[in-house]
Amino acid sequence: MTSATRQPETPAAALPPRLIATDLDGTLLRDDKSVSPRTVAALAAAEEAGIEVFFVTGRPARWMDVVSEHVHGHGLAICGNGAAVVDLHGGPGAHRFVKVRELARENALDAVRLLRDAAPGTVYAVEQTYGFYQEPDYPKLHMETPDSLAPAEDLLAPDAPGADEPVLKILAYHPSIDPDAFLTLARLAIGDRANVTRSSPSALLEISGPGVSKASTLALCCAERGISNEQVVAFGDMPNDVEMLTWAGRSYAMGNAHPDVLAAASGRTVANNEDGVAVVIEQLVVERTG
Repeated sequence: MTSATRQPETPAAALPPRLIATDLDGTLLRDDKSVSPRTVAALAAAEEAGIEVFFVTGRPARWMDVVSEHVHGHGLAICGNGAAVVDLHGGPGAHRFVKVRELARENALDAVRLLRDAAPGTVYAVEQTYGFYQEPDYPKLHMETPDSLAPAEDLLAPDAPGADEPVLKILAYHPSIDPDAFLTLARLAIGDRANVTRSSPSALLEISGPGVSKASTLALCCAERGISNEQVVAFGDMPNDVEMLTWAGRSYAMGNAHPDVLAAASGRTVANNEDGVAVVIEQLVVERTG
């Protein structure tokens, strides 16, 4: 593991970077959810050097106020593990959805049924573009009060509250299964009906549409800009970052990263509380500007 006093392990330089894709929680943000002054300066320096910065997170759009003031010119972020591309310029409560990759309700209902059978005791919440709904037994894991309480099957019904809004993902929580074991079990049970990942230290899974991930939505955004994967530098710490780190030309696991992330990334940096993203960005800016 890299210490705070050493330079990060750096993958072999490829094409000059044009885009930085960084996760937020456990990566760019410190554990207190703040963006350190060093990181703020590094993000600004990257944009000044012509390197676009994308925040790529499992968070919903309404939780993006923590970084809204740091999006600079383009103002775009990938939220919900790739389920939405959001323009943050409007500020909290006024975000505009640029792209939505929804989870079809039929697929969501299949996932709920299959995982209930495979892991009795699983409870669910439903994340939509503007609403958040949950089952009565779903624990208070999030920073808000749900818009409605009902069984998942009712929340996903055609006449459910918010039925006119796309479903971005469903959340599945189990009170006693090991988190990694729960992820493996869910992927086997659900198969190709949905994409299953996790970013929480608890047994909380995030279930999105088939093929929807941070990596696939980032690839779409990059293609629209004429940016190749070799021109992307990515940062992450949890299993929901693995595909993105594998896809990017250069990728860095945080010093606090999950073992799967350490295996997937081509480089390592120091922990989030030690400004590991900023440490690398400062080097990238030097490379870019000479």
